[in-house]
Amino acid sequence: MSEHRRKPSQPEGGGRAASRRAAQQRPGRGSAPGREAPAAPPGGPYADRGPHGSRADARRAAQRPAAGRGRPGGKGGGGRKRFIDYPRAGKAGWKRFVPSWKLVGGTVLGFFAFIIAGAGVGIAMVGTPDANKAAKAQNNVFQWADGTQMVATGGSTNRQIVPIDQIPVSMRNAVIAAENESFETDKGVDPMGIARAVVNMATGGSTQGGSTITQQYVKNTYLDSEQTLKRKVTELFIAIKLGATEDKDVVLAGYLNTAYFGRDAYGIQAASRAYFGKDAKELNPSESAFLASLLKGPNLYNPDGGVGSAATPEANEKRARARWAWVLDREVAVHRMEQSERDKYKDFPARVDLAQASGMSGQTGYLVEVAKSYVMKTADISAERMALGGYTIRTTFQKPRVDALSKAVEDTRNDFLDEKKRPEYDTFVQFGAASVDVKTGAIVALYGGPGWDHKYFANNANTSGVPVGSTWKPYVLAAAMEYGTQNSKGSGISAMSKYNANDLTVINDRSGKPLLGSDGQPFKQKNESEYPYGYVTLNEAMEKSINVPFAQLVFDVGHTKVRQVAKATGILDESMDENNNASFALGTSTPSAIRMADSYATFAASGTHHEPFSVLQVKKDGKEVPGFQTPKESRAMDNSVADNITKVLRNVVENGTGTKAKKLGRPAAGKTGTTDQNKSAWFVGYTPELSTSVTLFRNDPNSKDKKLMSMNHVGGVDSIHGGDIPAVIWTEYMREALKGAPVKDFPEAEDIGVVADAAGAPSPSPSPSTSVSPSPSTSVSPSPSTSVSPSPSQGGRPCKPKPWNLCDPQTAAGTSTGAGGDTNGGSTDLPSPPATGRPGRGQGGTTNWGSIMGTQG
Repeated sequence: MSEHRRKPSQPEGGGRAASRRAAQQRPGRGSAPGREAPAAPPGGPYADRGPHGSRADARRAAQRPAAGRGRPGGKGGGGRKRFIDYPRAGKAGWKRFVPSWKLVGGTVLGFFAFIIAGAGVGIAMVGTPDANKAAKAQNNVFQWADGTQMVATGGSTNRQIVPIDQIPVSMRNAVIAAENESFETDKGVDPMGIARAVVNMATGGSTQGGSTITQQYVKNTYLDSEQTLKRKVTELFIAIKLGATEDKDVVLAGYLNTAYFGRDAYGIQAASRAYFGKDAKELNPSESAFLASLLKGPNLYNPDGGVGSAATPEANEKRARARWAWVLDREVAVHRMEQSERDKYKDFPARVDLAQASGMSGQTGYLVEVAKSYVMKTADISAERMALGGYTIRTTFQKPRVDALSKAVEDTRNDFLDEKKRPEYDTFVQFGAASVDVKTGAIVALYGGPGWDHKYFANNANTSGVPVGSTWKPYVLAAAMEYGTQNSKGSGISAMSKYNANDLTVINDRSGKPLLGSDGQPFKQKNESEYPYGYVTLNEAMEKSINVPFAQLVFDVGHTKVRQVAKATGILDESMDENNNASFALGTSTPSAIRMADSYATFAASGTHHEPFSVLQVKKDGKEVPGFQTPKESRAMDNSVADNITKVLRNVVENGTGTKAKKLGRPAAGKTGTTDQNKSAWFVGYTPELSTSVTLFRNDPNSKDKKLMSMNHVGGVDSIHGGDIPAVIWTEYMREALKGAPVKDFPEAEDIGVVADAAGAPSPSPSPSTSVSPSPSTSVSPSPSTSVSPSPSQGGRPCKPKPWNLCDPQTAAGTSTGAGGDTNGGSTDLPSPPATGRPGRGQGGTTNWGSIMGTQG
């Protein structure tokens, strides 16, 4: 046969079997159904000759999946084994993404190995705390407004490291029972405690710490460091290292020598001296339980009080007593005290006075207290960090004015009071005062009391609980001018609006129905004087401090509106009386002297309010701390309203109950206030430059309830009013504080509002105001024909020209009586209402007969 007609040779393994095998294999990538890719010529020059295969080989080849994209081995069916088999080879579908137990176990073991290795390195690298270094602190330097030093406090003088054998067992037991029951067996950290704290906080339960004593000791050494994750991890490593390497007695002693207990005391020895005047080794179990309770947080558990409205001395003492009892009971529960021993301690331990008082004489202690509280609140600095020192604090206090205010109070006190001669009346009389810059709100001076060196630690300038009396009435009138009354059809009213001022007038509520008293009968408001005034303008009612018109006006305006006005001027919500009764208008609220001075400064500044502040600048280790710029001003009321209030209050000084302030010799406005039963007396007044408040009250600062006592017969006079001693102190201080300053006048008040008389007035219909308040020469007064001769000054004794009396030779024979609980200043130029016939009016006032439901002028 010809060579060209010879059949081509078949490849090895070919034939029918090979054809069948090729047909059984699925088409490769890129093949379409029914369409075979052309095969290379089987006898080509580059064709590989495969080995001879058996039928078994063919079956195994058919069962293996063809290699392709996304398959193990890559293209062509080859590949290499991976270190981490994920997604898993040999698995199809979702099973490829289920990790094997080997992968899971290896990952967990690797993680823990990494953590252990990292912890080991961390523990090896950190150092252990040193109680001696942790207890060291710098001074805090307080400066006057001009930058000169006032005082340096703190430092290492109140810190002393003591060994464990100088710390009584009772103290150790109390701390371990209260803070860390497992201290003696744990390894420095308590994972379960941390977990419990996290669960409690996450589920809304009580917030509690998860730190052991060891962790707290470590934390004490980093009080002045930043609150960062790195610091937290470092603390944890140190705690673990201490738990593994340090003796428990060393850790416990270190903790108690560095912990902060309040009263600027770091460490158990300083705390024992600060609270009990004894060494730590002399503490008994009751005293130890008290000190252990302070570790919960001195700001809230120190009975002296702390920073913030929740940290009052009363609230703190209540918490401290409960915590003290709990610590003792806890010691029994964890078998660190026998019940029989616990039963011995029923009385809360008595404490000594603040030891640091010797370094804070005069007003310095009060100034430092106010400035330090302001710094801690503004910059969110804890008491512990503040006590460590290093701060330079420049205050707003001006030394010449602080000295002037102190002198005005002390001179009056020394001349007016005689505790040896009248111990039943002249003891426990307290003075408080504050002075604020009208343009900024800076507190330039304050008088807090006789001084820490006289064992008087309450700050009367920042006290609460002393009703302000009729100094509250300007807020009622301002609200009426700003918002109007039910009689003014939505328009603000004028001070020329007339209201019934007769004694024992029935007061109507918002609906016009008689207000009911506690006996179910219509309530009748009482004035101090029984004189039948009839209908008087609100200007005259303010001048004479008559109660009835304002008791009715507060219902016509609405208590809520009055609160809004008072709050806008700086009065705090918590100091306002919550009752919506008539007495609210007469001053049952209890703002501090600082807040009253700042609030009246809003009137002086034509309605612009500046929040009171006491610190100009703070530096920490030479670097300025942010946040101490002058507070931003805010608009409290329309300027025309504020200026008209000033106009009315100027009339009080010129013609009314505050005439003793006329001796200042420059434009001034103010209001007197005297409370029911003569328990407090106020004068709050201002010039265009300064606003100053002065309060006088009587209580025993060492009593448990600290209730106010009547001032009747104090100083040998029947009663004291805001126009008496407080007005005299105000005048003496302001004269010195403004010495050399140019005389400025207030802005002229424009006519505002409508005359909206109360029901029954001669002209009840509202009409535009066409007149201003009367001038001093035309002030409305009761007819001279109905007035009797003024009662003699000081109960018939001749007037002596003492500083607190300030009487003129022409009026030395006596002073005329005012109305509403305040004196009209001793001037006989003005006719006055007839005397009630009751004896005892001294210093130009009338006997305070009290209000049925509140306070008097």
